[in-house]
Amino acid sequence: MQRNWIGRSTGAYVDFMIEATGEEDAATGRPAETVRVFTSRPDTLFGATFFVVAADSPLAARLVTDEHRQRLQTCAAAARLVAEMDRLAASRPKTGVFLGRYAVNPVNGERLPVYASDYVLGDYGTGAITAVPADDQRDLDFARAMGLPVRVVIDTGEDDPAVTGVATTGAGRVVNSGLLDGMDVAAAQSAITAYLAGRGMGEAAVIYRLRDWLISRQRYWGTPIPMVHCDSCGLVPVPYEELPVTLPESGYSLRPGSGTAPLATATDWVEVNCPGCGGQARRDVDTMDTFVDSSWYFLRYPDPTYSGGPFDPESIKCWFPVDDYIGGKTHATGHLLYARFVTKFLHDIRMVPVTEPFVRLTNQGQVLMDGRAMSKSLGNLVNLQDQIAQFGPDAVRVTMLFASAPEDDIDWADVSATGSLKWLNRVTQLCEDIGPAPAEVPPGDLEVRRRAHRMVHEAGQLMERRRFNVAIARMMGLTSLLHRAADASSGVADAAVREGAESLAVMVSVVAPFTAEECWQLLGQPPSAVEAGWPTVDPGLLVEPVVTCVVQVSGKVRARLAVPADISAGDLEALALRAERVAAELAGVPPSRVIVKPPSLVSIVP
Repeated sequence: MQRNWIGRSTGAYVDFMIEATGEEDAATGRPAETVRVFTSRPDTLFGATFFVVAADSPLAARLVTDEHRQRLQTCAAAARLVAEMDRLAASRPKTGVFLGRYAVNPVNGERLPVYASDYVLGDYGTGAITAVPADDQRDLDFARAMGLPVRVVIDTGEDDPAVTGVATTGAGRVVNSGLLDGMDVAAAQSAITAYLAGRGMGEAAVIYRLRDWLISRQRYWGTPIPMVHCDSCGLVPVPYEELPVTLPESGYSLRPGSGTAPLATATDWVEVNCPGCGGQARRDVDTMDTFVDSSWYFLRYPDPTYSGGPFDPESIKCWFPVDDYIGGKTHATGHLLYARFVTKFLHDIRMVPVTEPFVRLTNQGQVLMDGRAMSKSLGNLVNLQDQIAQFGPDAVRVTMLFASAPEDDIDWADVSATGSLKWLNRVTQLCEDIGPAPAEVPPGDLEVRRRAHRMVHEAGQLMERRRFNVAIARMMGLTSLLHRAADASSGVADAAVREGAESLAVMVSVVAPFTAEECWQLLGQPPSAVEAGWPTVDPGLLVEPVVTCVVQVSGKVRARLAVPADISAGDLEALALRAERVAAELAGVPPSRVIVKPPSLVSIVP
């Protein structure tokens, strides 16, 4: 989204002469003029069949003849009512107005009719384009709507766009283009750009869709702009030792009206001496856009008490960049873009050691109701406080985490906190039954301990990968395992069950902290479960003691063998060859090849 917003395009500027219109221009003294156009595909210039300018641009108003002016004004007024992204949408019907003028194509001298349309933006490039309908879908749609010709100049092997209504997109050779014929696209772009530059009709160029960032706001709540206006010295920065400039706490009007900024009404605050000459001056009464603050606020987090500057350089070295930023995708072309921009600036002036503020971005899903976003107007709101009052905060939290992966939406109509509450009650009951550890704890079942360690290990890995819903499923599995083990031992909590319960309480603290602290206390542990650290696992208990080995003959499964996890290749091959169905298929004839991948696969080629 940021790449599209920035809109970096590499291509060329091309100069088109707009012809004068005979008697009309003679009467007004308006001569022919040159309009510079940016194109990312200069190799297709021989395929241009018309010329388009933004309907709401000053250029269109200047080029239109009197005969077509009224229609242009109507078209421009309609264009101003449509958002830019909608204007650029490929699916939007194309409309436009002929301006009564013609542009001359510098590569072949052809006269191209000049149109105005809303699918061209006035502030992108130069607000004008040369249209090659065979190779651009929006140009093609406009050409078909206006009955304009389509000329193929890139032979891609695809069907004629004039017939199919689909612009060509593949690579190919240049055709119908004079000096460029037979070249590939890259060579043609270089050749035509050099041709234009050599004749003073264009040059290579890189353009962006980015615009200036207007940071000033006429409101009270914001960061004051630390500048002073002096009639003698002009604009003077507030001295460093007087920063930060703080907002006045009284003597102002929040809504002064007539377009006056609130701070302009704080006379005692506004009127100051000029830092330069000492004469009478006025503070700047605008405040900064809140995006200015959100572009660097995270740099304060490592040490919010630091007073030696905007942030502590040593803490930044320790903590940055941020491992995972969690936020909505609506931030992509706002806060997240500005945060990257400011971080790169701070890196350039050697204030931070990183060029990117965030390593990873997670766009969280939305909680819906009946398939739609919750809204007062739709009457489908779910009151969170009501849910918490009925089920408790832990059950509501677990329900949201267990319903789906963090990136996915959740429809609250499809879930219920009842199941989560039941599980948390089972965890609490387990820990209550186990209780504090006695002086002597009987040894536990090794298999229970082995399975518990595997579940803890898997839950930890899933947490690291943010698969919280699957990690909770492992915790639920561990709960059931421990309940069965406790029942099998006549309710006596042996070492394996107790160790598993302690691990479970710690893991539950990540998703249900209130329940976890209660369970931790029931187990006789000192506060707090959160401070206990993630449970450690014994690597030896993670190894499968027995695994299943698949034996194939000519690619077909002929046997499945239960073998030790650490079996050698030689022993595994011997076992596979002795398997009943394998031996019967080989019929006493030694195989030509045996591929052994212990402990899970043996492939035999007769």
